[in-house]
Amino acid sequence: MSIERFSFPTQIHFGPGARRQVGDHLKAQGIARPLIVTDRGIAALPLLAEFVASLEGLSVAAYSDIGGNPVQSQVHGGATAFRAHEADAVIGLGGGAALDVAKAVAVMATHGGSILEYAWDHPQVRPLENALPYFIALPTTSGTGSEVGRSSVISDDVTHVKKIIFSPKLLARAVFADPELTLDLPAAITAATGMDALTHNVESYLSPAYHPLCDGIALEGARIAARSLRTAVREPHNLAARSDMMMSSMMGAIAFQKDLGAVHSCAHALSTVADMHHGLANGVMIDHVMRFNLDAARDKMAELAHVVGAGGRNGATAEAFIDWLVALKQDLGIPQTLSAHASKRPVSAADIPALVDIAVADICHQTNPRPVTRQDFERIFAGAI
Repeated sequence: MSIERFSFPTQIHFGPGARRQVGDHLKAQGIARPLIVTDRGIAALPLLAEFVASLEGLSVAAYSDIGGNPVQSQVHGGATAFRAHEADAVIGLGGGAALDVAKAVAVMATHGGSILEYAWDHPQVRPLENALPYFIALPTTSGTGSEVGRSSVISDDVTHVKKIIFSPKLLARAVFADPELTLDLPAAITAATGMDALTHNVESYLSPAYHPLCDGIALEGARIAARSLRTAVREPHNLAARSDMMMSSMMGAIAFQKDLGAVHSCAHALSTVADMHHGLANGVMIDHVMRFNLDAARDKMAELAHVVGAGGRNGATAEAFIDWLVALKQDLGIPQTLSAHASKRPVSAADIPALVDIAVADICHQTNPRPVTRQDFERIFAGAI
């Protein structure tokens, strides 16, 4: 066996009201001038003003020019705001987009050039040589788990191609995971982000990489999501269900340091070509990719069926897991096909060449349980339309 390296270092404060501990935490670290990085939606809610008020004794500024999939210009705008405020810390407050931008702002606060020059696949990738500002994260959705991740996904403003900046330096120094921040999420967003969390757990478990610690976390994360995702959508103020989904989201993001699979390659292509919400794209594509994976991952998919309570009298089989996914999507209002989705524009067969180009180039499918060729992606997308 080869020598493997494992690390689970993130400090997490989890539970209702955790956000109220942020001020004392920052003061204990000697922080005086934090910059809050959030999105336009959060900025328009009383939540932001209430959170700022809880940071009594600190000089706080906010940058909120973020919306949709995070792009390079948003990062550089945030870095300009950081310098203008003479900030000494970054607080990421929001969903995956805001948290990814917050991490990238921390990078650009102490580094030169363009944020995309730090992407792992840049031809002359620049290293993160300098220390980053103190960074903490408060998620307001339960999907990406970006608050516990060591990467930031940022798109080019023009091409919309997603690039991944990866480094342990991007890990939050502390996470304040407060499920009360998710109570007012609309049902559609709860469903889409919940499918994102579930997909992270599923694909991490199915990845052939060796990481038993992540396997255990992923299975439990899938079990928790199966128990509570429907309830969180139907009963948005059910705090127990919201807590479960926030935990499942973090568990999925911790587990996917083991890597992901072809569902995410498809989703990244859909976000690029059709500007489709990432969680929704995962939700639409997951059962289509699982059918493709069936013969390569029968035992593991049968274990997932057992964990989520699928199969009934016929037993927990790989096929039962796929059937469970289809039923879950129907219950949550996740479209079964790309042609039925309600994103910014329809996806049709004419989009397949562009989708396949991006999916093939995406790194995630390299750890899919079954190798995926260009022709395979063509068939998967065609079957999903």
